[in-house]
Amino acid sequence: MAVPTNFETLLYEVDGRVARITLNRPERHNAFDEVLTREINTVWKALRSDDSIRAIVLTGAGEKAFATGIDRTWSVDQPEPPFMIDDPLIALGPKTADLWKPVIAAVNGMACGGAFYLLGECEVITAAEDATFFDPHVTYGMIAAFEPTNMLHLMPFAEIMRMSLLGAHERMSARRAFDVGLVSEVVPVDELRARARVLATRLAAKPPLAVQATVKAIWDGLHQSVAGRREMPLVYTQLTNPQTKVEMDAVVPPDFEVR
Repeated sequence: MAVPTNFETLLYEVDGRVARITLNRPERHNAFDEVLTREINTVWKALRSDDSIRAIVLTGAGEKAFATGIDRTWSVDQPEPPFMIDDPLIALGPKTADLWKPVIAAVNGMACGGAFYLLGECEVITAAEDATFFDPHVTYGMIAAFEPTNMLHLMPFAEIMRMSLLGAHERMSARRAFDVGLVSEVVPVDELRARARVLATRLAAKPPLAVQATVKAIWDGLHQSVAGRREMPLVYTQLTNPQTKVEMDAVVPPDFEVR
């Protein structure tokens, strides 16, 4: 199943076995409206069955923002009882769409609020030197709940709490994001997309079943007990390691870099 290309709010490009998805609403700082949310969910679901694509790069158009959360002009009807809520941004995430191909985020400019629905479901986050991260909800009298809890596996508790409570009064720099483990690499602005493509190309060159099983096993491990973390990898290993000695001997060790 090929991914459709006639999008209103996304740019979709293919380079070999790598797909690049660009959030394309720079005039709105790539905020999520109903169309963008629907279109990116469509892409994730289509990529599940597109065997020609093995890795994905996700970035934002323009120089000011990767993504800035929900577009405040988008009105979402809600149930009357206060203990229920329909959260349309849940559809943004690749893992929520059951996609287990690796996604590399290339963060340029601001990443705030609802951007964490996406970043919280990426395997690797790279950032330009000018990237900043923050969550403005509390500043505007709204609870910061969905976004920070979606990042608990990526950031220390104290850093998430500080970001959530200080809101728009403080932004985390790319360097600080690297120091706390949110970002795995910081590069000059003009090198961001090229660097993300290099990483994605390396991932795409590896046996896809091994890559996807590794992605899913590690994500599943986040929700397992200690005992489950010991048992679950055995199942994945039996399912995805059918290689013969001949096949393994045929693998040529790649050149590597030290970071």
